[in-house]
Amino acid sequence: MDTTSVANRLVELCREGKFEQAYDELFAKHAENIEMPSMSEGPLGNAKGLDAIRAKGKAWGEAVEEMHGGSVGDPSVSGNWFSVPMSMDVTMKGQGRMNMEEMCVYQVQDGKIVREQFFYDT
Repeated sequence: MDTTSVANRLVELCREGKFEQAYDELFAKHAENIEMPSMSEGPLGNAKGLDAIRAKGKAWGEAVEEMHGGSVGDPSVSGNWFSVPMSMDVTMKGQGRMNMEEMCVYQVQDGKIVREQFFYDT
């Protein structure tokens, strides 16, 4: 798959809430996930390897009390990179309700996502 195909498929799966399927189809086993520097530690921090990214996704899901809504924008592709704006209206356990907006940037090599990095206000 080329970068545009990977980007479009990721957006499609995210809009459908099929995150595990996205990992199965689109991520390399050695992929890495990078958060903002102030959020890089702990179970929701940076993750290296698909198993660690899956564990982080599970921890995130367990921290959510209620999902009220969200959006996944259209991808912007440049070479082996693409970005996607995403937002969530979510109530986190012990933290209350919040609106989260982020820019998600992905790198593709050999038809698989090898890096995802999230940019947001902390």
